[in-house]
Formats: sequence, C-alpha cells, structure tokens
Amino acid sequence: MQNLIIKGGKRLSGAVSIHGAKNSVLPLICSTVLLTGKSVLHNCPELTDVYAALNILESLGLGWSMNGADIEIISKYPESAEIPESLMLKMRSSVMFLGAILSRTGHAVISAPGGCRLGPRPIDIHLSALKKMGANVRENGGKLIFDASGGLDGAEIVLDFPSVGATENIIMAGALANGTTTVYNAAREPEIKDLTDFLIKCGADISGGGTDTVVIRGVRRLTGAEHTVIPDRIEAATYMAAAAITGGSVTVKNVIPGHFTAVSEIFREAGCEVSFLDGDVIITAPERLNAVKSVKTRVYPGFPTDAGPVLLSALSVACGTSVISESIFENRFGFTDELSRFGARIKVFGRVAVIDGVSELSAAPCNCTDLRGGAALIIAALKANGESRIGNLCHVMRGYQDLANNLRTLGADIIEL
Repeated sequence: MQNLIIKGGKRLSGAVSIHGAKNSVLPLICSTVLLTGKSVLHNCPELTDVYAALNILESLGLGWSMNGADIEIISKYPESAEIPESLMLKMRSSVMFLGAILSRTGHAVISAPGGCRLGPRPIDIHLSALKKMGANVRENGGKLIFDASGGLDGAEIVLDFPSVGATENIIMAGALANGTTTVYNAAREPEIKDLTDFLIKCGADISGGGTDTVVIRGVRRLTGAEHTVIPDRIEAATYMAAAAITGGSVTVKNVIPGHFTAVSEIFREAGCEVSFLDGDVIITAPERLNAVKSVKTRVYPGFPTDAGPVLLSALSVACGTSVISESIFENRFGFTDELSRFGARIKVFGRVAVIDGVSELSAAPCNCTDLRGGAALIIAALKANGESRIGNLCHVMRGYQDLANNLRTLGADIIEL
C-alpha cells in the first residue's frame, strides 16, 4: 500500500478496537536480549517498526515467530553484539537494544539510529548513563563501540530530562548489572511500567516503574515469560481526532482511561463529549469544534507529543484560533506545509503552531513526512470536500495497523492503492 484515496465529508460513527502500543512492544522486544528461554508477547501490533525490531533480534542470533497478535521469542546468549547499520537506520528505537546487549554480553556496537526526521535526537543522555555504569565508549568509522567486559555496575543516575528511551535503556542495562541502579527524574510513561512489569515476570528485581524514581537491583539471570502489551494510547487519540474533525460519534474500545486523561480533557475543551465505560472511551463531537486557547505537549502525564499532530489537524476546522506548543521535538510541525494544501491556516513559529480555524477544508494531494504527521494528513482528508490522495504511507505504517480499514469501518470512504 503506497497511497490512500479519501473522499471526505463523511461523519464517522461506530466502534473501533485499539491494538497493542507501538511504544511498548518495541522496548519489550529489545528486553528479550536479556533473557534465556521462551517468551510470548500478546496483543502485538503488526507494524513495520515491529518487524524491524524482530529482524534486529534475528541478526543477534535470537529466534522469533509471529502468529496474529502473538509474538514468540526464543532467547539465548547473543551470537553477535553488533547491530548492522542497515537495520539501525530503519527505526529510531533501535538504540534501545544498546542497554540490553551491553548488559548481557559486556560489548555492543551500534551506528546512528534512523526513523522520523523530527529534528536532532542526541543519545548523549544514554551514553552518559552507561558510562556511569562503567561502560567505555569509543567511536570508530561512524560506529560507537561499547565495552564493559567486567560487567556493568549499578549507579545513581540523575536524568537532565525524563527521556523515555534513556529510562528504558538504563532499566535494561541495570537488570543484569552488578549492584543497584537508581534512576532519578525517570520518565513516567505507561510504556515504562509495561516494560518493568514484564521484566519482573522474567525475574528482575525492579521497583518504581512508572514513577520518577526507578530502582533496579541487578540479578544473575532472567528467563522468558508471557505478557500482554498495553493498548496504544496514541492510536486511541488518533481515532478520537478522526471523530472530532468529522463531527462524529465513535466508541474506542480496549483502552486504559488513565493513560490519556490529558488528551480527553483537551477534546472536552474543544466541545466534545467524552466518557469512559468498561475499558471503552466514547467521544461525540459537535458539528464544529471550539478552538483551544493553548496546548503544550509535555512528558507524561501531560499532553503527549505524539498526539499533537492529530489534534492540530482536528483544530484546523475549529471556530477560532488555537495554539499548540511543542516541548519535546524541534521539528514536530514539519508536516504543516502539507496540511496547508487542504486550505488549513497554520503559522509555525519555531516550536509553536498557531491554527486559525476555517469553516471547511478542500481535497488535495499530499505526502506523509513522518509517522504522526502522516496520520494528521489522513485526519484532514476525512473532513476535506472532494477526493484527496495521501502518498508516502511508509511512515504511517510504522505506527498504525489497519488504519484505513478501521476508518472504513467507521464510515470513511477510503481506497488503498
């Protein structure tokens, strides 16, 4: 699938179920490098990023198979401690293998990770933490070579910023380290808690997952376990935005309400009715949304950066002027040039987007520039009058399973080419 043809103007209604969280299943896959034996991960989304992570596992000598939403992984001592550059470039999250490989083997070789181009994503915070745990790092020919032949040692680590990836890397590095590792100012995202819950099932001694202080007491051995991946809160926010922009009424099933309280509150501020019932969120939108005076993306439990683009798209047809400020990524709003093709009025000042709502959007051809920006373009096309063509869908396929089909189920007119 390379393109979507969307005829806009359809009011969405019905129900849609959420898949497992992309941002949870990737570190879970990475963590299996630490283990011995069989693990089974349930509720896994079928995404290109997931396959990229599994291919990295295979390059390290681990075995895997996927049957529907279940992934079975056979873990053993890795045959290699190096991630090939061709695989590193396929996804940004590949850097999360670093802590696990280094902790398990005492060595690791990586190159710069790839993924969406949202601005500089330095891994200095990862490197600093691993150095504190006793790793030696040198650069040679564009590769970073890590050595901790005597094993990593526990340390007290204070993060300058509560980075999700760095927190996950430190947790995995500390799981088999000598002694105790304490992470202060740790990221608190639900995906962190999902990772620590899985590792505890595997025999890890970890406390504080999902809080700002995580304590990891290293153990000698970890074994495989069975685990169900939490629902994807960003996917849920995307379907909420689709309902909001089309004036629809949609039930988003299989969610954990507490995981996206900040998202729900913003949609309520925009005039939507949002309620929760038995693991479902029900959103009913007005004919036209209200502008939202100011939204600032923040680390959890604040409004998530990954939900910013789809919210921006929905607010493009709100009554009045909305402002979204981005605090995580430098170039989060790079997709807005493409969104403007629909007639949206958006001005970007660095990390601030000012959205002057218009009464209607017009169909246009456009191309996805990144994962969440691509989803935002699809959201806009659902509202636009006429037939839009959305290209370069490889970005969207990194993070959404069956997006087009699910939107069709809700009444959207979409053809996949």
